[in-house]
Amino acid sequence: MANAVNKTVLSNGIKILTKRMPYVHSVSMGVWVNVGARDETQRENGLSHLIEHMIFKGTQKRSAYQIAKEFDAIGGQTNAFTAMENTCYHARVLDAHMATMVDILTDIFLNSVFDAREVERERPVILQEIGMVEDSPEEYIHILSGRNFWGDNPLGRSILGSPENIVRFDAEAVRGFFQRCYQPDRIVVAAAGCVDHQALVDLISPAFESIRPGNGFPERITPQPRPLVEVCHRQLEQAHICLSAPGIATTDSRRYAFSLMNTIFGGNMSSRLFQEIREKRGLAYSVYSYISSFEDTGMFGVYAGVEPAKAEEVTALIVAGLRRLAQETVSATTLRDAQEYSKGSMLLAAENTDNQMVRLAQGEINFGRHIPLAAVVERIEAVTAEDITALAESLFRNDQLVLTVLGPVADKGAFQPLIQG
Repeated sequence: MANAVNKTVLSNGIKILTKRMPYVHSVSMGVWVNVGARDETQRENGLSHLIEHMIFKGTQKRSAYQIAKEFDAIGGQTNAFTAMENTCYHARVLDAHMATMVDILTDIFLNSVFDAREVERERPVILQEIGMVEDSPEEYIHILSGRNFWGDNPLGRSILGSPENIVRFDAEAVRGFFQRCYQPDRIVVAAAGCVDHQALVDLISPAFESIRPGNGFPERITPQPRPLVEVCHRQLEQAHICLSAPGIATTDSRRYAFSLMNTIFGGNMSSRLFQEIREKRGLAYSVYSYISSFEDTGMFGVYAGVEPAKAEEVTALIVAGLRRLAQETVSATTLRDAQEYSKGSMLLAAENTDNQMVRLAQGEINFGRHIPLAAVVERIEAVTAEDITALAESLFRNDQLVLTVLGPVADKGAFQPLIQG
């Protein structure tokens, strides 16, 4: 089959997956590692993100400039990102330049020198990145909210790390974490586009099979969220609100109902939250809900940026909306619209090679297999209104809500009755 998904497992456990899309002229490739900020100790917090930066700072045969220059010379796009449970180094090029892309990505992933001088140069860049987030209240509120919701668990820390840690990290710390955690059984190479599977395997396997297995991996501890109301006073033009409730794990069978529930509540412009708070009442410019899922837990979140004097009113409206989801079955029309929105968004995204590459990798990491789009569509269509009500009832209880407010607002005592009901 021309667009079939193919998978090869190297002798050391590294997985290589491809999806051929013969109607495009590009190839997107990502080297994924099932390691992220969640796998750091308190003193290591920020190392995964620092490694992401340092990977592009030079290898045994390429300088940082040469890496950038070689990608530019083939019109390629490259980047990386760090998440709580994964780190990814990815690129996209015309299919004619696939071998060059593989060579560069392989080189930076396997042969980065993590030079001490480069660590010193990159340190102030990351400190500026941390400061930039703290200067942006609509971003910083999510750092505070995560800290309040997850508590002392690594999920509650910033992926960027703390300034104290960044100042202390040296090249030895970077190399040590990389060598200990970047183990072959946690590495997935995924590619999508105009790609031949065996050709990619032949390019990758000689170098990647040299990675040796490690001595085990730190256990991920499931956090136990607790109800909390926290106000962080800051002189701002707006009050920024984040209300968090428990969510579900990435592999939970209810994940399709979870996604649809988010769409209905605050996931798009026709959602209940957007229509009630922005369109009907004019209380906020930015207001939305979102979901975060991990291998063993998750979170449902709601954000709004409002006039400080309206913070309590908006919080009450958000809580009332959550309770409505748990008490009233959504209409057949509302559910059908959410299903069509979800299917449309997913299928449109599937036309992009980057998105297909991400789906390949995440399917392998989370489920150990590729899940065809047709199967996802079938599961979305199978969700019932009763599924959403039951899920909302189990998640949106008063004793599980966490409220975080950032801005010039009253003491938290004014918000506690709104959450407790």
